[in-house]
Amino acid sequence: MSNKTPARSSDQVLPDPDSPAVATTDGAEADAEAAALKRAKAETIGRYVAMFFMPLVMVSMMISGYLGTMHAPTPHDMPIAVTGTAPDAQAFAEALEAADPDAVDVRIVGSDEEARELVLDREVSGAVHVAGGAATVYTAGSAGASQSSTVTGMLAPQVLAQGLTLGTEDLAPLPAFDPAGLGAMFLATALVMAGYLPFSVTLSNSPELLRFRRAVPLLAGWAALVAALVWTVTGPMLGVVQGHTLEVLGIAWLGVFAVGAVQLLLTRFLGPMAVIAAMLLLTVLGMPASNMSMSVYTMPEFFTFLHAFLPMPAIGEALRSVLYFDGSGVGSHLLVLVVGAVVALVLTLAFDARKRRRNPDAGPPPVTVPSLHGGPRPATRRWRYTALLFFPLAMVTMMISVMLGAMSSPTPRDMPVAVVGSSVEQAQDAVDGLDQSMPGLFDLRAVGSADEARTQVRDRTVSAAFVLPSAEHPSATLVTNQAAGASAKQVVTAVFGQVAAGQQTELTTEDVAPLSTTDTMGSVSMYLAMGWVMSGFMIIIVGANAAPRSRPLRRLVPIVAGWAVFMSAVLWLIAGPITGSISGHFWPLLGTGIVAIFCVAMFSAVLERLIGMLAVVPAVGILMLVGVPASGGGLSIYMEPEVFRVLHEILPMPAAVESIRSILYFGSDTVGAHLVTFAIWGVVSLALVMVIDRVKPLRTGSVPHEPDVDEPEPVKELALV
Repeated sequence: MSNKTPARSSDQVLPDPDSPAVATTDGAEADAEAAALKRAKAETIGRYVAMFFMPLVMVSMMISGYLGTMHAPTPHDMPIAVTGTAPDAQAFAEALEAADPDAVDVRIVGSDEEARELVLDREVSGAVHVAGGAATVYTAGSAGASQSSTVTGMLAPQVLAQGLTLGTEDLAPLPAFDPAGLGAMFLATALVMAGYLPFSVTLSNSPELLRFRRAVPLLAGWAALVAALVWTVTGPMLGVVQGHTLEVLGIAWLGVFAVGAVQLLLTRFLGPMAVIAAMLLLTVLGMPASNMSMSVYTMPEFFTFLHAFLPMPAIGEALRSVLYFDGSGVGSHLLVLVVGAVVALVLTLAFDARKRRRNPDAGPPPVTVPSLHGGPRPATRRWRYTALLFFPLAMVTMMISVMLGAMSSPTPRDMPVAVVGSSVEQAQDAVDGLDQSMPGLFDLRAVGSADEARTQVRDRTVSAAFVLPSAEHPSATLVTNQAAGASAKQVVTAVFGQVAAGQQTELTTEDVAPLSTTDTMGSVSMYLAMGWVMSGFMIIIVGANAAPRSRPLRRLVPIVAGWAVFMSAVLWLIAGPITGSISGHFWPLLGTGIVAIFCVAMFSAVLERLIGMLAVVPAVGILMLVGVPASGGGLSIYMEPEVFRVLHEILPMPAAVESIRSILYFGSDTVGAHLVTFAIWGVVSLALVMVIDRVKPLRTGSVPHEPDVDEPEPVKELALV
């Protein structure tokens, strides 16, 4: 037995801190710590870059696309058929081409019947029959109201210039229940959104659902749900679509499925950036190429090429064929959708097979947005999938119900118009008579002075003024304000033209503020305002998920302030030097844009604090889907349901549109009042954010991600590939 006693711990020999071994260990730990700090710093920088990059790209892309194509649409190579007696038709065709060779593509056809068929088959945009000193212009309103007006606007001056008697005939007028032809356009827009939006969110929240064998049946079911939804809203609820139930349901299902299949493929190649590619292909390029809101022959020529194969044109034209032309020509558009869906699914399978061979043990992509509502990830898949379904469903429902409901029946309702006589009494007598002949259409106001009426038109108190004939001025005069609303001018010109004709008096027109040649549709103010609003809410929504450390107010306020300055300048550059939509007005537009973007961001921060990423739903709903109709930017608020007149005085989007109009055309006369509107939204929202932060813990890191209680840890069988 040994007499040695085990050494006590206090007697053990400790390593010499100056020994090489200890120095090596300490050095390795220091290197590891430095590497970790470097990675953390790089991740932080990357998150902030993503916070600014995605909103910048998405807003710039959207506004550049819309302003660049639709601020001043001009006809180019618009197909026009000419028929009639041989020498007359030939002479008219030559004169039409000589007037503007780039605007038209004239073809002479052998008979009046053939010309009509070409118009009805939408192979030509319009036709003219010339014979016996008269010319009849044929159009098809159901092929696009703007296209019909463009064709008539091109052909009528040529008819009159040649001394011919002008006649017009609409071979396919729009139905009374869809007088603006917006049914097919909004259906197509909603269906495209329903196709690309779900997979973009699913990739970040529940990527296991993107496994091919899961995604395809889920997409088929989602397409059926959306088809039933949009048909219910547009048909039984709004009455914009009547009849053709099976055809509409079928096109809607196929459209959503085809777009979803393409988006599934894009997520494989681009990951989270697939949403940017989808916006580019489906919306930024798809809307101008769709031929739905404006004729594709008034867009840059590149869009005529895109019209042949993009999903938005295919869905819109297929619906137009069914709803307005008894299905004529629908086959080619359905073929585009079928081929697109099949090719996208085949390429997705090929991509998955290739990835499986290269990495058999690959799992699903990482979850980057564990919770859509901003709190802890739902404990069960049921609640997570419910939130995932709610997000796109709510967006599609709002798009098809609010937007279409607001603008589907553009009829004047109490539109304010001044009636001017030699005395107020004479004007009042005229008002009483007009009120009886067209009750409810106009809010007619008796005015005794033409100068006073012009002032009211210019300051937008009234939409127009009708000056009665007098001994000094034997013709009636209609005073309008195109810059305050092109749609209102069109309505009053048409209605009071008929009034003057009924009184057998000549009507002259006077516009106190005509639109500029770079803003012929009056749409620049709306698209620039959309850029301000989108910049405001997107920096909050993207930043909260990409860079949650930006959420505390002490960081958020200076970030948003700098972003507002930057994006206001970027949007001016897009509207000005890049697209040529505006000229000058830098400082007032820059300053107003800064205030608008900052205040919209503060309002969006309130919503994001409360419901996380789901804040996109109320933010887009209030700011855009309700805000655009209430703005009067596309359609006069006096041609929409009365509630939008109230909202016009309250919401940020109308304040933005009216501010830009005031700056561009009216010497900034009402900008101050609209800045007050922005300030109220911004100050109240900022105060609410402060209150919310005091009562609700503020998340500054990633949302905790624990496995669902009814979901095993990700395993190989859940792999996407």
